[in-house]
Amino acid sequence: MTTTEQSVTEPGRYGPGDMDNLWLHFSRMGSYTQQAPPVIVKGEGAYIWDDRGRKYLDGLAGLFVVQAGHGRRELAQAAAKQAEELAFFPIWSYAHPSAIELSKRLAAAAPGDLNRVFFTTGGGEAVETAWKAAKQYFKLVGKPAKHKVISRAIAYHGTTQGALSITGLPALKQDFEPLVPGAFRAANTNIYRAPYFGDDPKAFGQWAADQIEQAIVFEGPDTVAAVFLEPVQNAGGCFPPPPGYFERVREICDRHDVLLVSDEVICAFGRLGTTFACEKFGYVPDMITCAKGMTSGYSPIGAMIASDRVMEPFLRPGVSFPHGYTFGGHPVSSAVALANLDIFERRASTSTCWRPRARSAAPWRSCPICRSSATSAATASSTGSSWSRTRRPRRPSTTPRASGCCAGSSPGPCSTPGCTAGPTTAATRSSSWPRR
Repeated sequence: MTTTEQSVTEPGRYGPGDMDNLWLHFSRMGSYTQQAPPVIVKGEGAYIWDDRGRKYLDGLAGLFVVQAGHGRRELAQAAAKQAEELAFFPIWSYAHPSAIELSKRLAAAAPGDLNRVFFTTGGGEAVETAWKAAKQYFKLVGKPAKHKVISRAIAYHGTTQGALSITGLPALKQDFEPLVPGAFRAANTNIYRAPYFGDDPKAFGQWAADQIEQAIVFEGPDTVAAVFLEPVQNAGGCFPPPPGYFERVREICDRHDVLLVSDEVICAFGRLGTTFACEKFGYVPDMITCAKGMTSGYSPIGAMIASDRVMEPFLRPGVSFPHGYTFGGHPVSSAVALANLDIFERRASTSTCWRPRARSAAPWRSCPICRSSATSAATASSTGSSWSRTRRPRRPSTTPRASGCCAGSSPGPCSTPGCTAGPTTAATRSSSWPRR
């Protein structure tokens, strides 16, 4: 975050003594015995204010969360309306309207045959759910030894025991060992530190994908259940996939009968210009995990979206998935998510650079950058490598594209006023990606 310095006429409302009962996340609590941490009291658009009246640009959108911006009254009203009607009921052998409608909305937006939505309360729980579903799936189809997972070095997938096991950050794991056995790592797509093919993105992408296959073969394909990958790996520096990477990973997973899980807790809901980031990079996973931007942070919710193939054995008579969360698919959170997606759809339909794709059933799939005040600097950093953008073919454009508009995530020319980047820019960038 960056701070806009403003005159402070009075001390903050909270002091060190007010922190005696609050245990902050990922924080060195000893640092707050003499002074309080920043206390955020208000948000509006892309900005937040602390208790001293100082204004900050929320460049991280909370934690890659507040896609629609702070201070959206209609989202607060959606929560209040739902709470008045049905504040809570679990979806354990029951259902409620907002969960039903949200599941339909997400299934319609997901690629391929990903039609079944399992709600959680956040991203880590969604990852945990995906691993458990993969384990049980293979038991149900007669391959009970398939239980292991492959993820990437330095990747972050959550802090619950299973999700932390999948996470590739040793410093986050060491204090909680032993973790869940069966999670193994392969190389990530950090081309800036590539041990091979550092000057050839396509060759590097194939090499990086092949490291996943090597891990599968080394562990034994008959023991590996799933591969967990973020479309753009956040931890370590926002690593986009090289050209052809996910196409190759999809082939590898199919060859060894391994489920591909696209962990889109950060990347989904417009952060890369599409509803689900796997669309941007042209692959269809077997499961998607998502959370954060689904409600723009106004109420907690997450989901694991599974394909018809994964769901099929769970539909057999007498079969149950003995897994769930008390607040998964919470009525208020589901209602807020629906209202949040309405904002995306409404803003997309009036965006000057939006162009719907032929297969799109929901116009809010494309170009959130022009429609959201809180897409933030984090979006720019995660989409900064434009050689990954050029992977999806699009119609030739004779209209220059502006920096910060849809930048090629929508087909056809962009009509954003002030576009100055000529049609050769994308081609130039694709062959001259940045190096450190």
